[in-house]
Amino acid sequence: MPYLLYERHPAGHYATFTMNRPDRLNAQGTVMRQELESVLAEFTNDPEMRVGIVTGAGKAFSAGADLREMSERNTAADGSENQASQAEIPPEVRMESMRLGQPFSRNPKPFIAAINGLAIAAGMERAADCDIRIASTDAYFGLFEVKRGILPGNGGTQRTIQQLPYPIAMWLLMSGDRISAAEAAHYGLINKVVPMADLMDEAERMASVICQNGPLAVRAIKELAVRGQYLPIEYGLRMEQAIQQVLRTTEDAKEGPRAFAEKRLAKFTGK
Repeated sequence: MPYLLYERHPAGHYATFTMNRPDRLNAQGTVMRQELESVLAEFTNDPEMRVGIVTGAGKAFSAGADLREMSERNTAADGSENQASQAEIPPEVRMESMRLGQPFSRNPKPFIAAINGLAIAAGMERAADCDIRIASTDAYFGLFEVKRGILPGNGGTQRTIQQLPYPIAMWLLMSGDRISAAEAAHYGLINKVVPMADLMDEAERMASVICQNGPLAVRAIKELAVRGQYLPIEYGLRMEQAIQQVLRTTEDAKEGPRAFAEKRLAKFTGK
């Protein structure tokens, strides 16, 4: 049984990504990461798929990295060998590892996190890597890595500061404490909280809303928003104008105004 289930929904133009290790609270190990990389490539290159929904099997979204696997890996080599091997890793490989820690935000298509339970450590980082997030009422969030003598290295030290008020983010990072779904919504970490029974229906509804819009425009908006976070505003505005000029030449950009004038729903093709 795969640790990462991928299911296409062609009629709705969306796909679901389900972390599938319920007996381990969907802990993320090497196999799951490899499977995620494989299905992400399929999803990205599939013109019928416009939105991804990420969730977990069972009662958890994800308990984070597979600490058992990490412990076994650490035991296989002593500290000096580990340090030496880290020093020998080329910079481009380390950068690739960092990119793989951001699989959803760096993907050109939008992702919705349907957080069905605890989302801690790398589980919270996976959720925070998605563009839109909804959670069940019993979900909670935390960055527990500091309790294990490590840090949240999948974007946790960077993205948490961006997405939460500074003192709240610093408390979570340095204490290993947790916040409830209601608190996460209050601070703006997630969009909304819904009953568990309604979680996937709401995620699919939100995906449907996005899929009704021009897919090229949606992808352009995501690229501008994600990349613009790290640019001075003047560069972001220039990039926006450049992409806007290209987008105006597409068939979708012509179909939108035409459908409005003809008082009908637009039929976007992604061309």
